Amino acid sequence: MPREYPEYPILSVAAVAIKDNKMLLVKRGAPPGEGLWSIPGGAVELGERLHDALKRELREETNLECEIIDLVNIAEVIIRDEEGKVRFHYVILDYLVKITGGELRPGSDVLDAKWFDLKEAQNLPLTKTTRKLIKKLLNSDLIKTT
Repeated sequence: MPREYPEYPILSVAAVAIKDNKMLLVKRGAPPGEGLWSIPGGAVELGERLHDALKRELREETNLECEIIDLVNIAEVIIRDEEGKVRFHYVILDYLVKITGGELRPGSDVLDAKWFDLKEAQNLPLTKTTRKLIKKLLNSDLIKTT
């Protein structure tokens, strides 16, 4: 199914990695959100389990390995074109993860990958869903326990 102008919403997963009050973000290299910072993630492939998709996407975008802790957020992205047609529609499951290995470096589909202080990250050009997620995290106990 095409990502642009899909027939149905596309199920995606994303990794919420927090270490020492810093959050792992990637600079998106393709639409939607090209050039904006977001948490690493992407679409689940047909026949792929959610956790396998999350580990694959994190590895592809950041070269990092992880242990999945828990589902922490569900986001929805619907972007329409000038005529009102749905250009993109994603349902995104955000999982809290613990980084267990690898050396951080951006993959081929992202422009950059870095750790950012959560409060400072609010000043970055972020995707809407990442901005909402950071606000939610700053008001939760998650960043104190990971």
